[in-house]
Amino acid sequence: MKLLYPDISPFHTFLLETDSAHQVYVERSGNPAGIPVIFLHGGPCSGTKPDHRRFFNPDLYHVILMDQRGCGGSLPFGELEGNTTQDLLGDMERMRERLRIEKWLLFGGSWGATLALLYAQQFPERISGMVLRGVFLARQVDMEWFLQAGANRIYPQIWRDMLDGVGAESAGQLLPKLCEAVFGDDKTLAERAAWHWQLWGGQVALGAEFAPGDPRIDELAVKQVQMELNYARNHYFIAENQILQNCAVLRHIPTIIIHGQNDLTCPLEAAWSLHQALPDAEYRVLPYSGHVAKGEEMIDALVDATDRMAELLA
Repeated sequence: MKLLYPDISPFHTFLLETDSAHQVYVERSGNPAGIPVIFLHGGPCSGTKPDHRRFFNPDLYHVILMDQRGCGGSLPFGELEGNTTQDLLGDMERMRERLRIEKWLLFGGSWGATLALLYAQQFPERISGMVLRGVFLARQVDMEWFLQAGANRIYPQIWRDMLDGVGAESAGQLLPKLCEAVFGDDKTLAERAAWHWQLWGGQVALGAEFAPGDPRIDELAVKQVQMELNYARNHYFIAENQILQNCAVLRHIPTIIIHGQNDLTCPLEAAWSLHQALPDAEYRVLPYSGHVAKGEEMIDALVDATDRMAELLA
């Protein structure tokens, strides 16, 4: 059973200037002469954490963490203008050029896996490999599962409370009503909607490990939810089924797909469909894991994947 590598500190941090008012927080750790890997966090608007450095052998990897626009240490926090999927992909390429990296490994989970796939489809010649966890394909069916017809049948009471909390009379009204509330002028209503959204997301992602009442809502939390919902209401700024339809250019890239059988945020069908589009990719289903990158089984699989990628790419 493999464990996370020991804690390490960055040897370099900086704010990446962009083509707009956004400044993107970047940190580098591990071996500057090692295999370049970029960690792509979930969300949108989640952010990186110190433990994210620990999936990689620090002697072998040049580990790059980036807080996407408006997230974590990036500035300004929560800014929506100039904040689209294509902007994030542009930031990745701008950073690769600044660091003079010829090719890098992409490591992403959930929304981070979405970004990895989209970036690889746009810049396939820049990719040495991919490790993808908890695949999210950003299709209409994926959003319908999460908000309208799927996870609501697993946690009907919490879902119903969310509908009632924002005044939605049907499942189809839920996303518009959430957006109306969090982007409205009524601060109390915005905070209540943000609380319901975070409670719902936490419950679906963590299952029995989630403690109701955990979400703490303040101005920053509302901004985070605004960003998440802005991406959702804009269909993540990509065409329907764009990822699966453009996988042919990725078939030569070494890829490991890891997905928890019990993932209720991004059901296993997404990873299975991606594997059908990338039949040469390694496809690993973890029978006891869910959505988050925690737990012995999931950590073992992810660390093992980066170790084996290091052997392949050395």
